[in-house]
Amino acid sequence: MTQDRMPRSPVVTLDDLDLSPQSYGTRFHAAMAAIAAPLGATHLGARLVEVPPGKAAWPFHAHHANDEMFIILSGTGELRFGPDRYPVAAGMVAVCPAGGAETAHQLIATGTEPLRYVAVSTMREPDVMAYPDSGKLTVFAGAAPGGDKAKRRVASSFRTADSVDYWDGEEA
Repeated sequence: MTQDRMPRSPVVTLDDLDLSPQSYGTRFHAAMAAIAAPLGATHLGARLVEVPPGKAAWPFHAHHANDEMFIILSGTGELRFGPDRYPVAAGMVAVCPAGGAETAHQLIATGTEPLRYVAVSTMREPDVMAYPDSGKLTVFAGAAPGGDKAKRRVASSFRTADSVDYWDGEEA
């Protein structure tokens, strides 16, 4: 990284971050701000996430290439992890390693206050994500999930039921 692209300071105050909202339908809503990338990190992802009561930021999913860790700052929630559910609250840390359905995860705000946490992840690409609730797969190459979308060469989601044999469509 060149000197002109280095951040002025490697330190940020979470309360000073500008949160951007993201929502889909009635189940998914969050406000978030990148932490790691603006401070120069390229192999570590981190963002501040605030989820209103009763909502989740993302669908139940598993990363096949990236580990994630969630540091709960305030509020209460529930971590869906594989087939199990765990309560989370301020001061707790949840680790969700890369894997399959057994490590699929989702944080849901269950209290009366927003669930506020820092999401930290490795930034390996390509990554394949599985969504057990909806039977989908997503593939990202060029930039890891949470990375620079402009650098993505592949960003595709499809239902696993629509998969074809490896040789399908190839000339024999």
